[in-house]
Amino acid sequence: MTLMDSLSTHTDYGSIPLSASDLDPDPIAQFARWLSEAEAAGFAEPNAMVLGTIDDDGSPSSRTVLLRRVRAEGFEFFTNYGSRKGRALAGHPVATAVFPWYGQQRQVIVTGSVTRLDAESSDAYFASRPRDSQIASAASQQSQPIESRELLEQRIEELALAYPEGTAVPRPANWGGFLLSPIRIEFWKGRSSRVHDRFVYNRLAEGWSITRLQP
Repeated sequence: MTLMDSLSTHTDYGSIPLSASDLDPDPIAQFARWLSEAEAAGFAEPNAMVLGTIDDDGSPSSRTVLLRRVRAEGFEFFTNYGSRKGRALAGHPVATAVFPWYGQQRQVIVTGSVTRLDAESSDAYFASRPRDSQIASAASQQSQPIESRELLEQRIEELALAYPEGTAVPRPANWGGFLLSPIRIEFWKGRSSRVHDRFVYNRLAEGWSITRLQP
């Protein structure tokens, strides 16, 4: 198959339905169920999400990040505060996240406000990371230009010497976590002939409403 062939294919997504009766009243519980099923299916990086933000000039930007915790309050992820997404969230603390589980013809879209996690939460997660990942995060000024990869690798080597195996690597002050607090969560299930099933949860003063959307 050539690249141009891929642009004209029409994949049938099957007949497995998604009905209102299938959904948990709580979208976080429903999300956790689908995430567990994606994990059980053996998908690579089932916690990967495409995070969309708004830059200072109003331009949208997106990238893939990893979800690291889901709880009643929302979805946690971690990054360098000086990165493009970190700076975008500082100026416009809103975001959308897309979880694309194509192998199951499923997609979840989360939209909401974003706040920084407290230092203790960021410290705890940073301490749980592999040592090499800790050093790489400390060495990188994420999203900033650099003359060569060799210069970055040199910084990594210097930090590896400064914090030898068995030594705690301190969390950089410009690195930490965010919480995406949802106000809207959409669950999408692919169906034959593009007549997909879509349900959206909208946050109310108390609880959530659930509405079916047209495909």
